[in-house]
Parts: sequence; C-alpha cells; structure tokens
Amino acid sequence: EVKVGINHISILSSTLGLQDSGSYLERRQAGVHSVTIQGLNTGTLDLTSNGWGHIVGLEGERKQAFTDKGGEVQWQPAVFDKPLTWYRRRFDMPTGEDPVVIDMNPMGKGILFVNGEGLGRYWSSYKHALGRPSQYLYHVPRCFLKPTGNVLTIFEEEGGRPDAIMILTVKRDNICSFISETNPGHVRSWETKDSQLTMVADDLKPRAVLTCPEKKMIQQVVFASYGNPLGICGNYTFGNCHTPKAKEIVEKACVGKRSCVLAVSHEVYGGDLNCPGTTATLAVQAKCSKRQRTAEQ
Repeated sequence: EVKVGINHISILSSTLGLQDSGSYLERRQAGVHSVTIQGLNTGTLDLTSNGWGHIVGLEGERKQAFTDKGGEVQWQPAVFDKPLTWYRRRFDMPTGEDPVVIDMNPMGKGILFVNGEGLGRYWSSYKHALGRPSQYLYHVPRCFLKPTGNVLTIFEEEGGRPDAIMILTVKRDNICSFISETNPGHVRSWETKDSQLTMVADDLKPRAVLTCPEKKMIQQVVFASYGNPLGICGNYTFGNCHTPKAKEIVEKACVGKRSCVLAVSHEVYGGDLNCPGTTATLAVQAKCSKRQRTAEQ
C-alpha cells in the first residue's frame, strides 16, 4: 500500500531467455521498461526516471543458502504464503529402489535444490479440471541423496505451504514407445570423425526399444498397434488403420525379457500404407514387474 511520505518500491525481474537474432535487434529490450502508479487522486504518477537502483542476484544466492554453507544463514521459523522466501528442511532418503519425487502441489513458483544440486524450476501455472497443476511431481535422482540428513532448499516466488510438501516414491512400471516408420534412425547411427559426419550403423531404419528398470521384466503387453494410433502413454487408442496382429508380434518379441527391440515396418505388422490417414506408426505400451523366482522341484 502507498503511504503518505516516502515509499520504497522493489521489483524482482527474472529473464528466462533473450532474443539473439532477427531484425531490429538493437531496439528490442528485456526487463522493466517503465513504471507508473495509477489510481492516485492526482492522476497517474510516472516513476520511470526516478533514479532506480539496480542489484543483480538475490541475497540467498550470494550466501549460497542452497548449499552446505546455507547452515551459516540466519534461518527463522517458516512463515507460510509469503512471496520471495527461502525455505529449508531436512529429510531422509525413502527406502527401496523406486524413483523419489517431491510433491510441489502446495507451492506456487520457484526453484528447487536438494543437497546443493539444482532440480530446476517448478511452476503451478496451469491447472486441469481436477484442480491440480499439469505437473506437480519433480524427480530427485537417488544419486543426489544420502541415507539421512538430506537438505531440501526452496526459493518460493509467489507464496505457498511448504509444510504440505511431501517426499514420495513412485512406481514407473508402464513403459511405452511411439515411433513412425518415417522417423530417422537413432542418433548414435552417426559419429563425427575429423570434423566429418559418418554413418556407423549398417541399418538406419528406426527401431522401438522397450526397457524395464533393473530386476524387472516385461510381464504384459497392454497395447500394441501399427497404422495410425493416437494418444499418449497410458491412454493409446486404435486408429482406422490398426493392424490386429501387432500385439501378438510384440508379445512374442518382448514378454519375459527386460528389454526388447522392435522393427518399425509395415511389412512386419501387415500394415497398409495406402490406408487413408495412416502415419506408419507403431505404438506399444507394456507393463513391467519383478522377476518371479521359481522354486526347484
């Protein structure tokens, strides 16, 4: 709120990228251009030329609040729903081998660090019909974690409830592949030698590769279709050019294995390239499970 007398205004500006080419580049600007206060009895007040000060970076960055040196910062009991705030807590690594994630649904927008390692930005900018952000789980590689005493540091820009953040494990037992016969071969089919790009693979045709996590194998093929399948992993649907025998072929090649490689060819699956709307695409969804130990008879 504006008060009578001298008022101090601070603006935090963050730039995620700058244009580096194009016409009239010298005229393109980034950051704050002008500042005005509207709604005053005397009309609009222009503060653009009021002698602004400029500081690069944040105090928490200079003091490295997100590293082990953060222990030297004067931390205070957390105040919730407050913008531009650093939060810090400790947690133990969850047991097991499943992937570890942080549920950031209670927060707004900011940056995540675990043991000084940056996990990137979180931003609950879009919420779907269920009222949750389009992304709220953020992966924490187990190689970043210690058995106990891990430090989670958050710089929150908008405000949130850090007391409701949860450290979870998730199961990623569904694996998928969605690739077209017209896609290029794997990037490792070429290599650079003496500044020349050379082909090192005998066959540049695309392949679909399915791989389960360690100690797991492909238990079931949930979906398989060649032609013009639609959707995303976990929600594939058949197109009008679906080939019924695709699932049987994939099952023979993959079930019972940890990893399998599938050809992407209309000849293998009996696809019709003259079918209206075909994209010559293979879509596969498989389910992984732990290997079953069989008792000796």
